Amino acid sequence: MIVTTTNTIEGHPITAYKGIVVGEAIMGANIVRDFFASVTDVIGGRSGAYESKLKDARDEAMRELEERAATLGANAVVGIDLDYEVIGDSMLMVSVSGTAVTIT
Repeated sequence: MIVTTTNTIEGHPITAYKGIVVGEAIMGANIVRDFFASVTDVIGGRSGAYESKLKDARDEAMRELEERAATLGANAVVGIDLDYEVIGDSMLMVSVSGTAVTIT
């Protein structure tokens, strides 16, 4: 399945619009990761623990989006939009939406 942030896919005309699809993932980070992430933030550098958790959430949301598009009979999703939110003190939410389409 082709998934893109653009509204068209060069060389592949859209033959049918199947509807808007959404994938969401909410992941919690545990207290040990929170502690080490705060230490990293204080001394500088990147928080590998949070980056890994964010990647997991993004991958899960994208997988869900593609599954929902396939259920509608789509073979591509265009106009993808990724949104990130922090819920509470240690919950990460990734929401991805787009338009499920059929292309040739």
